Amino acid sequence: MTTESQTEKKYPTHNLYFLTDKKGSDNKDWNKVGAAWIHADGEGFSISLDLMGQKIPLTMRKYKPKEN
Repeated sequence: MTTESQTEKKYPTHNLYFLTDKKGSDNKDWNKVGAAWIHADGEGFSISLDLMGQKIPLTMRKYKPKEN
């Protein structure tokens, strides 16, 4: 049980990969490059991208067209 003063560790809900050709095979190598956590409102993700030794925080939100 948690209380307001305690915080739960939030594990990623998704992993991020880029695919590269595998020599001598039709299959691809899956290279992990980060993780994502779904937002509580279900409308987007917080993303941690790890590229070339840099941690890059990103936010992705569901597209909502603006009303005119």
